Amino acid sequence: MAAMATSATVAGLGAAPLSRPSGKLLLSSGFAKPQSSARNPFSQRLSSGGRFTCFERNWLRRDFNVIGFGLIGWIAPSSIPAINGNSLTGLFFDSIGKELAHFPTGPALSSPFWLWMITWHLGLFLALTFGQIGFQGRKEEYF
Repeated sequence: MAAMATSATVAGLGAAPLSRPSGKLLLSSGFAKPQSSARNPFSQRLSSGGRFTCFERNWLRRDFNVIGFGLIGWIAPSSIPAINGNSLTGLFFDSIGKELAHFPTGPALSSPFWLWMITWHLGLFLALTFGQIGFQGRKEEYF
């Protein structure tokens, strides 16, 4: 058996190569799109100077109206005295003053300064984010 395995050749490996069709075989279908040459997106000339980018060059679309209105839009509601007769802005600024009274030493982890700071800034960033969404959405006529 071993002698037979060594003397026999497998078609395509030790013998003559398998026959190939001389022309290019083209198949077409009504369901498949016609083939086009694949393009390398990194080599295309784009508006960004030929560099491939995922976002527009001015993706932030910085507008100072959003910053101004967003800041006013957050300071106004956060200044309403809703927390035991105090406002969030007032509590935050008061905690800043208390922490500056012992300046070289930073605020302790149990200080209410951290709660007011995180809450106030979270609200500010939400107001700025929704302001940017609303302002740019109105500008580009999404709504």
